[in-house]
Amino acid sequence: MDTERSVSRHYEHGSLESAILSALTAAGKDTGKLTHTDLAPIDEFHIGGRQATMDLGAQIDLPRGARLLDIGSGIGGPSRYFAAERGWRIDGIDLTAEYVRVAQQLSQLTGLGDAVSYREASATALPFADATFDGAYMLHVGMNIPDKKAVFAEVRRVLRPVGVFAIYDAMRESDGAFSYPVPWWAGPETNFIDTASAYRRLLGEAGFSIDKERNRRDFALESFRQRQRMAQAQGAAPQPGLQIVMGPTAPQKIANMMGLLERGVISPTEIISSAA
Repeated sequence: MDTERSVSRHYEHGSLESAILSALTAAGKDTGKLTHTDLAPIDEFHIGGRQATMDLGAQIDLPRGARLLDIGSGIGGPSRYFAAERGWRIDGIDLTAEYVRVAQQLSQLTGLGDAVSYREASATALPFADATFDGAYMLHVGMNIPDKKAVFAEVRRVLRPVGVFAIYDAMRESDGAFSYPVPWWAGPETNFIDTASAYRRLLGEAGFSIDKERNRRDFALESFRQRQRMAQAQGAAPQPGLQIVMGPTAPQKIANMMGLLERGVISPTEIISSAA
């Protein structure tokens, strides 16, 4: 089985849409009148959730009406936020067909179906013409991609001159041992996490200049601690969250990832670059 198929199967749920809607209904939400904020605890599948999306977006200086590419769009959390709050038009691509279907449905339910679109596609062979987008971004996607050089070259191809490319990925900080599973992989054979220096080098080779870089380890640790405090406060009636997307192994995945953060093995990192 090739790597991309393995990635897709890792994220497949089987009945994700119904699981999300059932959880929202149980939490007292009217699924006929959803907003992107209602979905934020579930559809922001990266360290720091909605706040991390907002923080990355704050680094992207593009006007309303700009067209952006969401690489590894998942079930659409960041794309819906940016469409609603920044007025951007978003095209998302993802390897997992179920994620694409759920992203489309949730966007319709939140009234954002005309502002966002999604398709099943590979980041190494983007189905768009040259110079289509004003910007592109990816949040916690590179860990699933062995050939980042090909991805960055494709992103450069579809960006217009001086287009912005914003990345927020978990990156390796030390040679410490990994604990599995983590949210993006069940084992070491398909874990393609890399260092920030490797990202910088590959971006430069693809024709990007680095504008900003920010290590977000402290933010990540506080985000996890805040989630723990909220869970304790909720007691026996926890609110819908990423456990719906990650499935029954969610607690172990989160515990392992927090351990990696605490030991300094990984750190979520922002890199903002421009097409040179």
